[in-house]
Amino acid sequence: MDLGLNGKVAVVTGGSEGIGYATAKSLAEHGAGVVIAARRAEPLQRAAESLRGRGGEVLPVVADVSRPEDVERLVSTTVQHFGRLDILVNNAGTSRAAHFESVDDATWAADLDLKLHAAIRASRAALPHLKQRGGRIINVTTWGGKQPGAKSLPTTVSRAAGIAFTKALSKDLAEYGILVNTVCVGVIKSGQQARRAEQLGQPLEQYYADVGRSVPLGRMGEAEEVANVITFLASSAASYVTGASINVDGGASGVV
Repeated sequence: MDLGLNGKVAVVTGGSEGIGYATAKSLAEHGAGVVIAARRAEPLQRAAESLRGRGGEVLPVVADVSRPEDVERLVSTTVQHFGRLDILVNNAGTSRAAHFESVDDATWAADLDLKLHAAIRASRAALPHLKQRGGRIINVTTWGGKQPGAKSLPTTVSRAAGIAFTKALSKDLAEYGILVNTVCVGVIKSGQQARRAEQLGQPLEQYYADVGRSVPLGRMGEAEEVANVITFLASSAASYVTGASINVDGGASGVV
C-alpha cells in the first residue's frame, strides 16, 4: 500500500533511540526525508549512520528541544536543507514518576519544558511550513495521561496536558488541513527501560518479561509497533483522522 510519504519531510524529536529512531526508520523506508533531533551528538550520529540507505535522506540535528532557540534552529535547518516540512513528530521525553511530596519546582519545570512546552514551541515553529500543503503533527504521550496513578508525578500531568494540547490544536488547525493526533504508549522496550533494568540489577530479558506480565497481551511493546501507528497517522491513509488519541499499550490501560 502506498502511504503517500515519498518526498515528504519529517522532523522526529528524540530520534536517536527507541520510538523516535523506529519512527524515523519507518518514515525513511516509506520514502520520506527525515530530520532526527536529540541532545547527545554521538548517539544521534550513530542513529543517522544506521538509518542512511533506508530510503529517504536522513539529517541529524543536535538540539535540546526544551530550549526555544534550539527548536527554532531545528525547524529552520530542516527547511533550509529540504525546502519543506510536512510532518512533525513530537517524541522527546523521559518518564519521571514519583510521589507528589518528593517532586520539587525544578523537576516540575523541567518535565513540562521537555514534554509540553517543547511540543508547543515545535508546533508553532513548524506551523507556517505545515500550512503550505496541509501537514501532520503527531504527539507521543502515554496512557498515564488519561489514567494517572499513585506516584506518577510529574509525568502523568505533563502527558495529560499533551493530550489536551493535541485535541485543542486539532480544532485550531483543521481549517488549514493540518491533522493533529497523539499516540498514547504503554510499556515499550527502549534504551530508557534497559537503563532501568541495569539500575535494578536485573538481566534485561528477565526485566522485560517481569514488566510484560502486567500487560494483557503478556509482553512489553516493541518500538516498531508504535512507529507503525505513527507512520499511519503521518500518511495519506489517515486523511480523515484528527484530534484522536490512540492507545498503543497492549491493552494495559483501562481507558479508551
